[in-house]
Amino acid sequence: MKIAILSNGNANYSTKRLVEEARNRGHKVRVVKYKNCYLSLDESHPTIFYKGEELTGFDVVIPRIANSMTRYGCAIVRQFEMQGVWTASSSIAIMRSRDKLRSQQIMIKAGVDMPKTLVSRNTTDIDDLLDQINLPVIIKLASGTHGNGVVLAETKKAAKSTLQAFYLYNEDGTNILLQEYVEESAGTDIRAFVVGSRVVASMRRQSLDDDFRSNLHKGGEGASVRLTPEERHVAVKAAKAMGLHIAGVDLMRSKRGPLVLEVNASPGFGVEKVTGRNVAGKIIEYVEHNCTRRNPKDRIGA
Repeated sequence: MKIAILSNGNANYSTKRLVEEARNRGHKVRVVKYKNCYLSLDESHPTIFYKGEELTGFDVVIPRIANSMTRYGCAIVRQFEMQGVWTASSSIAIMRSRDKLRSQQIMIKAGVDMPKTLVSRNTTDIDDLLDQINLPVIIKLASGTHGNGVVLAETKKAAKSTLQAFYLYNEDGTNILLQEYVEESAGTDIRAFVVGSRVVASMRRQSLDDDFRSNLHKGGEGASVRLTPEERHVAVKAAKAMGLHIAGVDLMRSKRGPLVLEVNASPGFGVEKVTGRNVAGKIIEYVEHNCTRRNPKDRIGA
């Protein structure tokens, strides 16, 4: 097969691993910096240009789209779909996963258990908003990534001050989320890496100090963890609800069972280093088995 990996470049660890595994299995691979592509919107011949040449002849596209480039990256993926190229993650699934409000609505509709969440744009009735959820409460910007734009408010006074500050400086009008604080899982969560209909690797992420955020980008520490059958089922169910065949599903363990925090469409491969599992190899294997099974035209959406 001829595979295109849409990425920010060869230096990215996940990109290097995908290239290595694909070549080990005899495939031709090209890394395409999607932000440097441009499109020709022609009904009869939708084209993608990169470094002065038309990109053609690919059997598979594996998108690795950064959050900051979601819209343009998905436009590139969509153009490949219009050409009839099979994509490991569809443009519409990536877009849905990056919209935290939309993704939570989709998962709730699918019956995926999540922490109680309130969504606000800019309300003057902060007291009423806080009356709907118990304290302490996690307040975060819907556009935040890697643990940025997330605050734990332990008192109503602190919560009101945080919300007022977010409303005041939220110039781009991003939605603000208030999320239930699950005390028994404070500072700890689980990343389940889903490929197809299986969890191929999982790790527990633990903060190293009193920080309630467990993100590895915030200094959290990862360790291999064995999931329960229920946790595996919930992870796969969440990925399926989002329409993602390759996903990092973040879970927390609570007294009422596993709760899904987020589904990531381009999860990092740090789980490989922590667990020793060959995640990249599982992705290439999945691509081999599935790239010809579905009509790409059915995947295009808004």
